[in-house]
Amino acid sequence: MNMPASGKRQKAGSSGQPGTVTLGALLIACCLLSVAAQAQKPTPAPPETRSILLKGGTVHAGDGTVIDDAAVGFRNGTIDFVGHSYGTTAKYDTVINTDGQHIYPGLILPDNTLGLHEIDLVNSTADEEETGDMEPEVRAISAYNTDSRIIPTVRANGVLIAQVTPRGGTIAGSSTVVRLDAWDNAAAPIRAVDGIRMTWPRAYERTGWWAEPGDTRRSSADERSKKIQQIEEFFRKAAAYAASREHPLVDQRMGSMRGLFNGSMTLYVEADGAQEIQEAVLFAQAMGVQRTVIVGGYDAWRVADLLRDKKVDVILRRIHSLPLRDDDDTDLPYRLPVLLRSKGVRFCLGYAGDQERPGGRNLAFTAGTAAAYGLEREAALQAITLDAARVLGIDQRYGSLTTGKSATLFVSTGDALDMRTNNVVHAFIDGRHIVLDDHQKALYRQYRDRYAKP
Repeated sequence: MNMPASGKRQKAGSSGQPGTVTLGALLIACCLLSVAAQAQKPTPAPPETRSILLKGGTVHAGDGTVIDDAAVGFRNGTIDFVGHSYGTTAKYDTVINTDGQHIYPGLILPDNTLGLHEIDLVNSTADEEETGDMEPEVRAISAYNTDSRIIPTVRANGVLIAQVTPRGGTIAGSSTVVRLDAWDNAAAPIRAVDGIRMTWPRAYERTGWWAEPGDTRRSSADERSKKIQQIEEFFRKAAAYAASREHPLVDQRMGSMRGLFNGSMTLYVEADGAQEIQEAVLFAQAMGVQRTVIVGGYDAWRVADLLRDKKVDVILRRIHSLPLRDDDDTDLPYRLPVLLRSKGVRFCLGYAGDQERPGGRNLAFTAGTAAAYGLEREAALQAITLDAARVLGIDQRYGSLTTGKSATLFVSTGDALDMRTNNVVHAFIDGRHIVLDDHQKALYRQYRDRYAKP
């Protein structure tokens, strides 16, 4: 990221084993790159100079409110009207008819490597991970690529904001929250540095993969205890550095942790098991960390009282996944959102894992699955809009359709949570009417015209 390319660790191939890129992988990469060249990333939208009114659709405000025959008006990038169509009295330069359509806040994708890695089989496009085990000074925004051709495919389904997060090691670095339409990584950030990403040592190791699961065994107690001690020592040094106003020598690593102790940054801790979650929460509190968010949280519902009492939020692991344990109910991942909701734990939905970057466009459909398995439908929408904004600390400006907030929203002809009917026809980021073309649509047009009947 902010280290030279020669400092990167080698990535694994498709088999999961280190090695050189095969001829087949190179051929695939060349094909992908040649196709991508035919469908360039759309030019970022210019600032909106005219006021706009979306009139006649159904508003899903993101906070549980639904308004039929509604209107949303905005000017200078800020919403100035949300209500029934008949209540509009101000004049707008442009009126867009949305009769029979649905208006939503822009969806928010947390904990993703979007813009940090383009093609899985090509190491030169990977920049989500750096050499080293504790590297809090690494900044995702330094490596974020606004020209990624994956971004248009993601926002075509209504995902307009993302938290871009580094991977690797125990402390991977700092994440950033970006708007998904910008010329460069100077214009993209909503929060350039919003928190530190850390992985808590696992109590149990799982082998194999989803098609061929292996055994689950307890991690080495001695090695795990040693690792936790190393983390504690690192945090104590960082806390002492943050507390001191004068430093004879500047320590970039320690200085990058300062925000955790004054509340300006969040500690995002990846942990799935109940034991790991408990340890991480109590550790962060003991170290003086002001705000902690659990990432993954498979067992969060089992320790809900602790999370609720400590005001710890959860970025829930991708629910379109298999259970982590052989004796868990098959549908447990689908029911995790309603379990957390019923226990009063605030959460949002993530999509980390295999193919997380292109797969992020399916974020809304995971919310649809949560609704099908017990979560109230508007609450499911809230888990990828307002609650996601709250977890990421951007809810004062984003996450819901409310007067005074950013005009970051989209219009779909169908239900955005239903993959069968969702069809985004308009999208706005900070009031800018963005282009919804993408790589897949370009390919469709190309071959439709090629094989069209004369």
